[in-house]
Amino acid sequence: MSEYRRRVAEDPRSLYRSRRLTERCPGLDASSLDWYRNDVARRPDERPRIERLLECLERLIDLRGCPKFLVVGCGPRPESLRVLREMGLNAVGVEPVPLFFAAARRFLANDEAVLEGRAEDLPAEDESQHVVLLESVLEHVDSVERTLTEAQRVLVSGGVAYVVTTNRHRLGRHRAEFNVPLYPHLPSVVKESYVFQHLHYDPSLANYTERPAVHWFTFAELCKLGRAAGFTQFYSHLDLKTPEPSSFLGSRRWLKATALSHIQRSPWLRAIALAQHGGTIFMTKGRYVQEAEPG
Repeated sequence: MSEYRRRVAEDPRSLYRSRRLTERCPGLDASSLDWYRNDVARRPDERPRIERLLECLERLIDLRGCPKFLVVGCGPRPESLRVLREMGLNAVGVEPVPLFFAAARRFLANDEAVLEGRAEDLPAEDESQHVVLLESVLEHVDSVERTLTEAQRVLVSGGVAYVVTTNRHRLGRHRAEFNVPLYPHLPSVVKESYVFQHLHYDPSLANYTERPAVHWFTFAELCKLGRAAGFTQFYSHLDLKTPEPSSFLGSRRWLKATALSHIQRSPWLRAIALAQHGGTIFMTKGRYVQEAEPG
């Protein structure tokens, strides 16, 4: 355990008594980096998940040739970015935290594979990307509206923003942003109080991050925010799966395929399913056909 984390464990308030509340915590980035590395090391291989993601994307956009992927908030150990690049795709990461940015470049052994930048101000030209990945990012940003507007700006016509974020209707135990039981279902003012407690007195509540999750969404809210940013069509991963038994593994694949087929045909069933699976969304940028010059 680092000296910083030991002092926090012994007396969290001792680090804050002699300075302003607005001053950052010393060593917070390093503690967050240690936690992140340990967490990522426990995750399964990313390749199967990326392969499934590409199958969904191929139902929305032509991935032949050399499409450009922008992985926003790639983190210090960007496994998904590594897999995309190993698969021969033109993928570049963006990371705002200087310590994470440097660690990501070392992890990939390539200084050109990761750019330093914020989700609200992406270091990419207009209409230069085919896919923008925002995985576990939108809940942490300062401005959700600005982030989605930036994603729309850098995408080509017909491009896709893939968003994985917190779903405040999700039941059961899932990978929480805060180490607080039932945190997603707490009243907003209680959530804000835990955010304050994390930032000022107990940084272990949200795993020592300087940017804890402060935004919580439903699928419908993500669609509304996407439309305001200029996106035109919205899909969940349930909409993009093929409801055939052969596409599912395990003894219950026929039941899963049958259930998915009904969900895809029924607005009510789809709405019920999205209450639990609405934290993942594909937003497409409309294709605009330029009118021919007169005469």
